[in-house]
Amino acid sequence: MGRSCNPKCRLGRLMSWLQIVLGGLVIIFSICSLFKFYSAGFFLHNEDICRQLYGVREAYEGFDLKALSDRVGEVLNRLESLQEKLESAVQQMEKNKVDLHTTNITKLEYKKYLEEEVIRPLYSAHISLRLIRLPKPEGIRNSTMKEEPLINTFVTEEIRKYITPKQSRFGKITIYGTERISNTIGHACVLYKKELEEYMSYDIGSYCKDDWNLAQKLMLNGCDPLPRRRCLTRASMVYQKPYPINESLWRLPDDRNVRWSKYLCRNFKCLMGNNSRGYSKCVGCFEMEKEKLKWVTNSSLPIDFLINDVLAIKLGEIRIGLDFGIGTGTFAARMREHNVTIVSTALNLGAPFNEMIALRGLIPLHLTLNQRLPFFDNIMDMIHTGGFLDGWIDLQLLDFILFDWDRILRPGGLLWIDRFFCQRKDLDVFMYMFLQLRYKKHKWAISPKSKDEVYFSALLEKPPRAI
Repeated sequence: MGRSCNPKCRLGRLMSWLQIVLGGLVIIFSICSLFKFYSAGFFLHNEDICRQLYGVREAYEGFDLKALSDRVGEVLNRLESLQEKLESAVQQMEKNKVDLHTTNITKLEYKKYLEEEVIRPLYSAHISLRLIRLPKPEGIRNSTMKEEPLINTFVTEEIRKYITPKQSRFGKITIYGTERISNTIGHACVLYKKELEEYMSYDIGSYCKDDWNLAQKLMLNGCDPLPRRRCLTRASMVYQKPYPINESLWRLPDDRNVRWSKYLCRNFKCLMGNNSRGYSKCVGCFEMEKEKLKWVTNSSLPIDFLINDVLAIKLGEIRIGLDFGIGTGTFAARMREHNVTIVSTALNLGAPFNEMIALRGLIPLHLTLNQRLPFFDNIMDMIHTGGFLDGWIDLQLLDFILFDWDRILRPGGLLWIDRFFCQRKDLDVFMYMFLQLRYKKHKWAISPKSKDEVYFSALLEKPPRAI
Protein backbone atom coordinates (compact mmCIF):
# COMPACT_ATOMS: atom_id res chain seq x y z
CA MET A 1 0.00 0.00 0.00
CA GLY A 2 2.91 2.29 0.97
CA ARG A 3 4.82 1.41 -2.17
CA SER A 4 1.81 2.15 -4.31
CA CYS A 5 1.41 5.58 -2.58
CA ASN A 6 4.94 6.81 -3.28
CA PRO A 7 4.57 7.19 -7.03
CA LYS A 8 1.26 9.03 -6.56
CA CYS A 9 2.81 11.39 -4.03
CA ARG A 10 5.76 12.12 -6.28
CA LEU A 11 3.40 12.76 -9.21
CA GLY A 12 1.29 15.12 -7.09
CA ARG A 13 4.34 17.05 -5.94
CA LEU A 14 5.58 17.26 -9.55
CA MET A 15 2.20 18.62 -10.74
CA SER A 16 2.19 21.17 -7.91
CA TRP A 17 5.66 22.42 -8.87
CA LEU A 18 4.60 22.55 -12.51
CA GLN A 19 1.54 24.63 -11.63
CA ILE A 20 3.71 27.01 -9.58
CA VAL A 21 6.16 27.43 -12.47
CA LEU A 22 3.37 27.99 -15.01
CA GLY A 23 1.66 30.45 -12.68
CA GLY A 24 4.93 32.33 -12.32
CA LEU A 25 5.39 32.45 -16.06
CA VAL A 26 1.84 33.76 -16.49
CA ILE A 27 2.50 36.50 -13.92
CA ILE A 28 5.80 37.45 -15.58
CA PHE A 29 4.18 37.48 -19.03
CA SER A 30 1.28 39.60 -17.75
CA ILE A 31 3.65 42.12 -16.20
CA CYS A 32 5.66 42.30 -19.44
CA SER A 33 2.48 42.77 -21.46
CA LEU A 34 1.28 45.57 -19.19
CA PHE A 35 4.66 47.24 -19.50
CA LYS A 36 4.50 46.96 -23.32
CA PHE A 37 1.00 48.45 -23.42
CA TYR A 38 2.13 51.31 -21.20
CA SER A 39 5.26 52.01 -23.24
CA ALA A 40 3.17 51.93 -26.43
CA GLY A 41 0.82 54.54 -24.96
CA PHE A 42 -2.22 52.32 -24.47
CA PHE A 43 -3.25 54.29 -21.37
CA LEU A 44 -2.77 57.69 -23.06
CA HIS A 45 -5.30 59.80 -24.99
CA ASN A 46 -6.76 58.44 -28.24
CA GLU A 47 -4.57 60.63 -30.48
CA ASP A 48 -1.44 59.49 -28.70
CA ILE A 49 -2.54 55.85 -29.09
CA CYS A 50 -2.80 56.33 -32.87
CA ARG A 51 0.59 57.99 -32.96
CA GLN A 52 2.53 55.66 -30.66
CA LEU A 53 0.79 52.32 -31.14
CA TYR A 54 0.05 52.49 -34.87
CA GLY A 55 2.38 55.21 -36.09
CA VAL A 56 0.07 56.33 -38.93
CA ARG A 57 -1.51 59.48 -37.62
CA GLU A 58 0.40 61.80 -39.93
CA ALA A 59 -0.52 59.73 -42.98
CA TYR A 60 -4.20 60.60 -42.55
CA GLU A 61 -3.75 64.30 -41.80
CA GLY A 62 -5.52 66.39 -44.43
CA PHE A 63 -7.21 63.33 -45.94
CA ASP A 64 -10.82 63.99 -46.92
CA LEU A 65 -12.70 61.34 -44.96
CA LYS A 66 -16.05 62.89 -45.90
CA ALA A 67 -15.22 62.46 -49.57
CA LEU A 68 -14.29 58.84 -48.90
CA SER A 69 -17.60 58.27 -47.12
CA ASP A 70 -19.47 59.94 -49.98
CA ARG A 71 -17.71 57.75 -52.54
CA VAL A 72 -18.63 54.55 -50.70
CA GLY A 73 -22.18 55.86 -50.31
CA GLU A 74 -22.44 56.52 -54.06
CA VAL A 75 -21.31 52.98 -54.87
CA LEU A 76 -23.83 51.54 -52.41
CA ASN A 77 -26.57 53.67 -53.97
CA ARG A 78 -25.64 52.32 -57.40
CA LEU A 79 -25.84 48.75 -56.19
CA GLU A 80 -29.14 49.44 -54.43
CA SER A 81 -30.55 51.02 -57.59
CA LEU A 82 -29.43 48.01 -59.63
CA GLN A 83 -31.00 45.63 -57.15
CA GLU A 84 -34.31 47.51 -57.27
CA LYS A 85 -34.25 47.52 -61.07
CA LEU A 86 -33.62 43.77 -61.23
CA GLU A 87 -36.27 43.01 -58.61
CA SER A 88 -38.75 45.13 -60.53
CA ALA A 89 -37.89 43.28 -63.75
CA VAL A 90 -38.33 39.90 -62.05
CA GLN A 91 -41.68 40.94 -60.57
CA GLN A 92 -42.82 42.14 -63.96
CA MET A 93 -41.79 38.84 -65.52
CA GLU A 94 -43.60 36.93 -62.78
CA LYS A 95 -46.69 39.01 -63.29
CA ASN A 96 -46.64 38.38 -67.02
CA LYS A 97 -45.44 34.77 -66.89
CA VAL A 98 -48.46 33.63 -68.86
CA ASP A 99 -47.24 35.67 -71.80
CA LEU A 100 -43.58 34.62 -71.61
CA HIS A 101 -44.05 31.74 -74.04
CA THR A 102 -45.67 33.94 -76.61
CA THR A 103 -43.31 36.95 -76.32
CA ASN A 104 -40.87 37.53 -79.14
CA ILE A 105 -37.71 38.57 -77.21
CA THR A 106 -34.72 37.71 -79.36
CA LYS A 107 -31.39 36.58 -78.05
CA LEU A 108 -29.85 39.85 -79.26
CA GLU A 109 -32.36 41.92 -77.24
CA TYR A 110 -31.80 39.76 -74.19
CA LYS A 111 -28.02 40.14 -74.55
CA LYS A 112 -28.38 43.90 -74.93
CA TYR A 113 -30.55 44.09 -71.81
CA LEU A 114 -28.00 42.13 -69.77
CA GLU A 115 -25.11 44.27 -71.04
CA GLU A 116 -26.74 47.67 -70.52
CA GLU A 117 -28.91 47.09 -67.46
CA VAL A 118 -26.88 44.54 -65.48
CA ILE A 119 -23.26 44.08 -66.54
CA ARG A 120 -22.36 47.75 -67.08
CA PRO A 121 -23.80 48.99 -63.74
CA LEU A 122 -22.09 46.10 -61.93
CA TYR A 123 -18.81 46.80 -63.69
CA SER A 124 -19.09 50.50 -62.93
CA ALA A 125 -19.70 49.82 -59.23
CA HIS A 126 -16.85 47.30 -59.20
CA ILE A 127 -14.42 49.82 -60.74
CA SER A 128 -15.60 52.56 -58.40
CA LEU A 129 -14.82 50.38 -55.38
CA ARG A 130 -11.41 49.49 -56.75
CA LEU A 131 -10.61 53.15 -57.37
CA ILE A 132 -11.37 54.28 -53.84
CA ARG A 133 -7.97 55.31 -52.55
CA LEU A 134 -6.65 55.38 -49.00
CA PRO A 135 -3.49 57.17 -47.86
CA LYS A 136 -0.47 54.91 -47.51
CA PRO A 137 1.17 55.25 -44.07
CA GLU A 138 4.43 53.93 -45.44
CA GLY A 139 4.48 56.47 -48.29
CA ILE A 140 5.82 55.52 -51.69
CA ARG A 141 9.22 53.82 -51.55
CA ASN A 142 11.49 56.29 -49.71
CA SER A 143 9.00 59.13 -49.93
CA THR A 144 6.41 60.33 -47.43
CA MET A 145 3.91 61.34 -50.12
CA LYS A 146 0.36 60.13 -49.58
CA GLU A 147 -2.61 59.63 -51.86
CA GLU A 148 -4.26 62.82 -53.09
CA PRO A 149 -7.37 63.63 -50.99
CA LEU A 150 -9.32 64.80 -54.08
CA ILE A 151 -9.28 61.34 -55.66
CA ASN A 152 -12.22 60.16 -53.57
CA THR A 153 -14.24 63.27 -54.40
CA PHE A 154 -15.13 62.24 -57.95
CA VAL A 155 -17.16 59.31 -59.24
CA THR A 156 -16.26 59.34 -62.93
CA GLU A 157 -13.51 56.83 -63.62
CA GLU A 158 -11.66 59.03 -66.13
CA ILE A 159 -11.27 61.89 -63.63
CA ARG A 160 -9.95 59.54 -60.96
CA LYS A 161 -7.49 57.93 -63.36
CA TYR A 162 -6.37 61.36 -64.50
CA ILE A 163 -5.64 62.84 -61.07
CA THR A 164 -4.03 59.70 -59.66
CA PRO A 165 -0.26 60.45 -59.63
CA LYS A 166 1.70 58.37 -62.17
CA GLN A 167 4.94 56.69 -61.09
CA SER A 168 7.99 56.08 -63.25
CA ARG A 169 7.77 52.70 -64.99
CA PHE A 170 11.28 51.86 -63.82
CA GLY A 171 10.74 52.89 -60.20
CA LYS A 172 13.28 55.69 -60.47
CA ILE A 173 13.27 59.46 -60.19
CA THR A 174 11.90 61.00 -63.41
CA ILE A 175 13.76 63.50 -65.57
CA TYR A 176 11.80 66.21 -63.73
CA GLY A 177 13.40 65.16 -60.44
CA THR A 178 10.21 63.71 -58.94
CA GLU A 179 9.00 60.19 -58.14
CA ARG A 180 5.55 60.77 -59.60
CA ILE A 181 3.90 63.00 -62.21
CA SER A 182 0.73 64.65 -60.92
CA ASN A 183 -1.67 65.93 -63.57
CA THR A 184 -3.03 69.38 -62.77
CA ILE A 185 -6.68 70.14 -62.12
CA GLY A 186 -8.20 73.35 -60.78
CA HIS A 187 -9.31 73.29 -57.13
CA ALA A 188 -12.61 74.96 -58.10
CA CYS A 189 -13.50 71.77 -60.02
CA VAL A 190 -14.77 70.36 -56.71
CA LEU A 191 -17.45 73.07 -56.72
CA TYR A 192 -18.48 72.06 -60.25
CA LYS A 193 -18.28 68.31 -59.74
CA LYS A 194 -21.46 67.57 -61.75
CA GLU A 195 -20.33 69.61 -64.76
CA LEU A 196 -16.79 68.19 -64.69
CA GLU A 197 -18.05 64.61 -64.49
CA GLU A 198 -20.34 65.32 -67.44
CA TYR A 199 -17.31 66.68 -69.32
CA MET A 200 -15.27 63.56 -68.50
CA SER A 201 -18.03 61.04 -69.28
CA TYR A 202 -17.15 59.49 -72.63
CA ASP A 203 -16.02 56.24 -74.18
CA ILE A 204 -12.24 56.09 -74.49
CA GLY A 205 -11.13 56.35 -78.11
CA SER A 206 -14.56 57.36 -79.38
CA TYR A 207 -15.72 60.80 -80.53
CA CYS A 208 -15.95 63.50 -77.86
CA LYS A 209 -19.26 65.26 -77.40
CA ASP A 210 -19.46 68.68 -79.02
CA ASP A 211 -19.14 70.33 -75.59
CA TRP A 212 -16.46 73.00 -75.93
CA ASN A 213 -18.95 75.42 -74.36
CA LEU A 214 -19.13 73.23 -71.23
CA ALA A 215 -15.33 73.24 -71.06
CA GLN A 216 -15.26 77.03 -71.39
CA LYS A 217 -17.92 77.37 -68.66
CA LEU A 218 -15.72 75.30 -66.34
CA MET A 219 -12.69 77.45 -67.23
CA LEU A 220 -14.55 80.68 -66.54
CA ASN A 221 -15.61 79.35 -63.14
CA GLY A 222 -12.03 78.56 -62.12
CA CYS A 223 -12.05 74.83 -62.95
CA ASP A 224 -8.87 75.13 -64.94
CA PRO A 225 -6.56 73.71 -66.09
CA LEU A 226 -9.04 71.11 -67.26
CA PRO A 227 -8.06 67.44 -67.38
CA ARG A 228 -6.94 65.98 -70.67
CA ARG A 229 -9.41 63.68 -72.41
CA ARG A 230 -8.91 60.42 -74.29
CA CYS A 231 -11.53 60.97 -76.97
CA LEU A 232 -11.40 62.27 -80.55
CA THR A 233 -12.33 65.90 -81.14
CA ARG A 234 -15.13 66.38 -83.61
CA ALA A 235 -14.20 68.22 -86.79
CA SER A 236 -16.09 69.25 -89.89
CA MET A 237 -16.32 66.63 -92.64
CA VAL A 238 -16.31 69.48 -95.18
CA TYR A 239 -13.31 71.37 -93.74
CA GLN A 240 -11.65 73.45 -96.45
CA LYS A 241 -7.98 74.34 -96.83
CA PRO A 242 -7.25 77.73 -95.21
CA TYR A 243 -6.45 80.65 -97.49
CA PRO A 244 -2.78 81.53 -98.10
CA ILE A 245 -1.36 83.90 -95.49
CA ASN A 246 -1.29 86.88 -97.86
CA GLU A 247 -5.08 86.46 -98.28
CA SER A 248 -6.18 85.11 -94.91
CA LEU A 249 -5.20 88.14 -92.80
CA TRP A 250 -7.98 90.37 -94.19
CA ARG A 251 -10.53 87.95 -95.60
CA LEU A 252 -13.45 86.23 -93.87
CA PRO A 253 -12.76 82.47 -93.63
CA ASP A 254 -14.85 79.74 -95.20
CA ASP A 255 -17.99 79.07 -93.10
CA ARG A 256 -17.46 75.31 -93.42
CA ASN A 257 -14.37 75.47 -91.21
CA VAL A 258 -16.35 76.26 -88.02
CA ARG A 259 -18.72 74.14 -85.90
CA TRP A 260 -21.68 76.54 -85.56
CA SER A 261 -24.04 74.46 -83.41
CA LYS A 262 -23.53 76.48 -80.20
CA TYR A 263 -23.94 79.95 -81.71
CA LEU A 264 -26.92 82.09 -82.65
CA CYS A 265 -25.29 82.78 -86.01
CA ARG A 266 -24.55 80.02 -88.52
CA ASN A 267 -22.06 81.85 -90.73
CA PHE A 268 -19.58 84.75 -90.70
CA LYS A 269 -21.84 87.02 -92.69
CA CYS A 270 -24.39 86.84 -89.88
CA LEU A 271 -21.71 87.95 -87.40
CA MET A 272 -21.05 91.13 -89.37
CA GLY A 273 -22.97 94.30 -88.67
CA ASN A 274 -25.07 94.97 -85.61
CA ASN A 275 -24.46 93.84 -82.04
CA SER A 276 -27.40 91.49 -81.51
CA ARG A 277 -25.88 88.10 -82.32
CA GLY A 278 -25.04 86.85 -78.82
CA TYR A 279 -21.73 88.65 -78.22
CA SER A 280 -21.21 92.15 -76.88
CA LYS A 281 -17.53 93.09 -76.57
CA CYS A 282 -16.53 93.08 -80.21
CA VAL A 283 -18.94 95.21 -82.22
CA GLY A 284 -18.07 95.06 -85.91
CA CYS A 285 -14.89 93.05 -85.42
CA PHE A 286 -15.92 90.57 -88.15
CA GLU A 287 -16.13 93.41 -90.70
CA MET A 288 -12.70 93.22 -92.29
CA GLU A 289 -12.90 96.57 -94.13
CA LYS A 290 -13.44 98.39 -90.83
CA GLU A 291 -10.85 96.27 -89.04
CA LYS A 292 -8.21 97.34 -91.57
CA LEU A 293 -8.45 100.93 -90.30
CA LYS A 294 -7.53 100.15 -86.67
CA TRP A 295 -4.15 101.44 -85.38
CA VAL A 296 -3.06 102.65 -88.85
CA THR A 297 -5.25 105.69 -89.61
CA ASN A 298 -5.45 108.91 -87.65
CA SER A 299 -8.31 109.22 -85.19
CA SER A 300 -9.91 112.31 -83.71
CA LEU A 301 -9.39 110.85 -80.23
CA PRO A 302 -6.00 111.26 -78.50
CA ILE A 303 -6.40 107.83 -76.88
CA ASP A 304 -5.98 106.03 -80.23
CA PHE A 305 -2.26 105.37 -80.69
CA LEU A 306 -0.86 104.26 -84.05
CA ILE A 307 1.27 101.14 -84.44
CA ASN A 308 3.98 102.98 -86.37
CA ASP A 309 4.35 105.54 -83.57
CA VAL A 310 4.51 102.85 -80.90
CA LEU A 311 7.10 100.73 -82.74
CA ALA A 312 9.23 103.82 -83.42
CA ILE A 313 9.76 104.22 -79.65
CA LYS A 314 11.60 100.88 -79.57
CA LEU A 315 12.74 100.68 -83.18
CA GLY A 316 13.71 97.10 -84.08
CA GLU A 317 13.26 95.83 -80.50
CA ILE A 318 9.64 94.64 -80.60
CA ARG A 319 9.60 91.07 -81.97
CA ILE A 320 7.14 89.02 -79.88
CA GLY A 321 4.18 89.95 -77.73
CA LEU A 322 0.78 89.16 -76.25
CA ASP A 323 -2.58 90.71 -77.13
CA PHE A 324 -4.76 90.27 -74.06
CA GLY A 325 -8.35 91.05 -74.94
CA ILE A 326 -11.20 89.89 -77.10
CA GLY A 327 -11.36 90.16 -80.85
CA THR A 328 -10.66 88.48 -84.15
CA GLY A 329 -6.88 88.97 -84.14
CA THR A 330 -6.69 92.28 -86.00
CA PHE A 331 -3.97 93.67 -83.72
CA ALA A 332 -1.87 90.55 -84.31
CA ALA A 333 -2.53 90.82 -88.06
CA ARG A 334 -1.28 94.42 -88.17
CA MET A 335 1.79 93.57 -86.11
CA ARG A 336 2.54 90.62 -88.40
CA GLU A 337 2.83 93.06 -91.25
CA HIS A 338 5.64 94.63 -89.21
CA ASN A 339 7.30 91.23 -88.65
CA VAL A 340 6.12 91.09 -85.03
CA THR A 341 4.64 87.81 -83.74
CA ILE A 342 1.66 88.33 -81.42
CA VAL A 343 -0.23 85.64 -79.49
CA SER A 344 -3.89 86.63 -79.01
CA THR A 345 -5.95 85.46 -76.02
CA ALA A 346 -9.47 84.51 -77.03
CA LEU A 347 -12.70 83.19 -75.57
CA ASN A 348 -15.62 82.08 -77.72
CA LEU A 349 -18.17 84.38 -76.07
CA GLY A 350 -21.06 84.15 -78.50
CA ALA A 351 -18.88 83.84 -81.59
CA PRO A 352 -16.02 81.62 -82.89
CA PHE A 353 -13.17 84.01 -82.00
CA ASN A 354 -10.56 81.25 -81.60
CA GLU A 355 -11.38 79.74 -84.98
CA MET A 356 -11.42 83.16 -86.67
CA ILE A 357 -7.97 84.07 -85.35
CA ALA A 358 -6.49 80.73 -86.37
CA LEU A 359 -8.07 80.81 -89.84
CA ARG A 360 -6.46 84.21 -90.38
CA GLY A 361 -3.09 82.48 -89.89
CA LEU A 362 -2.55 83.85 -86.36
CA ILE A 363 -2.12 82.23 -82.93
CA PRO A 364 -5.11 82.10 -80.53
CA LEU A 365 -4.60 81.25 -76.87
CA HIS A 366 -7.78 79.93 -75.20
CA LEU A 367 -7.32 81.69 -71.88
CA THR A 368 -9.39 83.35 -69.15
CA LEU A 369 -8.66 86.14 -66.68
CA ASN A 370 -8.47 83.47 -63.95
CA GLN A 371 -5.27 81.90 -65.21
CA ARG A 372 -1.58 82.48 -64.69
CA LEU A 373 -0.12 83.17 -68.11
CA PRO A 374 1.68 80.08 -69.53
CA PHE A 375 4.88 81.97 -70.30
CA PHE A 376 8.21 82.15 -68.50
CA ASP A 377 9.52 85.31 -66.80
CA ASN A 378 10.94 88.30 -68.70
CA ILE A 379 10.38 87.08 -72.26
CA MET A 380 7.75 89.30 -73.95
CA ASP A 381 8.66 92.50 -75.81
CA MET A 382 5.10 93.84 -75.63
CA ILE A 383 1.72 93.29 -73.98
CA HIS A 384 -1.30 94.98 -75.57
CA THR A 385 -4.69 95.01 -73.89
CA GLY A 386 -7.98 96.43 -75.08
CA GLY A 387 -11.68 95.78 -75.43
CA PHE A 388 -12.00 93.27 -72.61
CA LEU A 389 -10.34 94.75 -69.57
CA ASP A 390 -12.29 97.76 -68.29
CA GLY A 391 -13.93 99.29 -65.24
CA TRP A 392 -16.06 96.29 -64.30
CA ILE A 393 -13.03 94.38 -63.02
CA ASP A 394 -12.41 93.80 -59.32
CA LEU A 395 -9.36 95.76 -58.16
CA GLN A 396 -7.67 92.81 -56.46
CA LEU A 397 -8.12 90.65 -59.56
CA LEU A 398 -6.66 93.46 -61.66
CA ASP A 399 -3.72 93.61 -59.25
CA PHE A 400 -2.94 89.92 -59.76
CA ILE A 401 -3.26 90.32 -63.54
CA LEU A 402 -0.96 93.34 -63.70
CA PHE A 403 1.74 91.64 -61.65
CA ASP A 404 1.51 88.57 -63.91
CA TRP A 405 1.92 90.79 -66.96
CA ASP A 406 4.91 92.38 -65.28
CA ARG A 407 6.35 88.91 -64.68
CA ILE A 408 6.41 87.94 -68.37
CA LEU A 409 7.32 91.37 -69.76
CA ARG A 410 11.08 91.82 -70.24
CA PRO A 411 12.99 94.85 -68.98
CA GLY A 412 12.47 97.56 -71.58
CA GLY A 413 9.29 95.86 -72.79
CA LEU A 414 6.14 97.90 -73.51
CA LEU A 415 2.73 97.67 -71.84
CA TRP A 416 0.12 99.18 -74.18
CA ILE A 417 -3.17 99.91 -72.40
CA ASP A 418 -5.61 100.60 -75.22
CA ARG A 419 -8.98 102.28 -74.64
CA PHE A 420 -9.49 101.17 -71.06
CA PHE A 421 -12.74 102.76 -69.89
CA CYS A 422 -14.24 103.22 -66.44
CA GLN A 423 -16.48 105.49 -64.39
CA ARG A 424 -15.07 108.99 -64.14
CA LYS A 425 -15.17 108.78 -60.36
CA ASP A 426 -12.99 105.62 -60.45
CA LEU A 427 -10.31 107.03 -62.77
CA ASP A 428 -7.84 107.93 -60.02
CA VAL A 429 -8.08 104.44 -58.54
CA PHE A 430 -7.37 102.72 -61.86
CA MET A 431 -4.58 105.15 -62.72
CA TYR A 432 -2.91 104.23 -59.43
CA MET A 433 -3.29 100.52 -60.26
CA PHE A 434 -1.47 100.97 -63.58
CA LEU A 435 1.21 103.29 -62.20
CA GLN A 436 2.07 101.30 -59.07
CA LEU A 437 4.67 99.23 -60.96
CA ARG A 438 6.65 102.45 -61.62
CA TYR A 439 6.90 102.02 -65.37
CA LYS A 440 8.30 104.77 -67.55
CA LYS A 441 5.52 106.74 -69.28
CA HIS A 442 5.90 107.17 -73.07
CA LYS A 443 2.27 108.01 -73.88
CA TRP A 444 -0.67 108.91 -71.64
CA ALA A 445 -4.11 110.12 -72.77
CA ILE A 446 -7.60 110.50 -71.29
CA SER A 447 -10.76 111.19 -73.28
CA PRO A 448 -14.48 111.35 -72.35
CA LYS A 449 -16.62 108.37 -73.36
CA SER A 450 -19.89 109.67 -71.96
CA LYS A 451 -21.06 112.03 -69.24
CA ASP A 452 -20.00 109.65 -66.48
CA GLU A 453 -17.34 107.51 -68.22
CA VAL A 454 -13.88 108.13 -69.59
CA TYR A 455 -11.39 106.39 -71.88
CA PHE A 456 -7.80 105.96 -70.85
CA SER A 457 -4.80 104.82 -72.94
CA ALA A 458 -1.14 104.56 -71.98
CA LEU A 459 2.16 103.23 -73.28
CA LEU A 460 4.44 102.23 -70.41
CA GLU A 461 7.93 100.72 -70.32
CA LYS A 462 9.04 98.16 -67.75
CA PRO A 463 12.25 99.24 -66.00
CA PRO A 464 15.21 96.95 -65.23
CA ARG A 465 15.39 95.87 -61.60
CA ALA A 466 18.36 94.98 -59.46
CA ILE A 467 18.82 91.28 -58.71
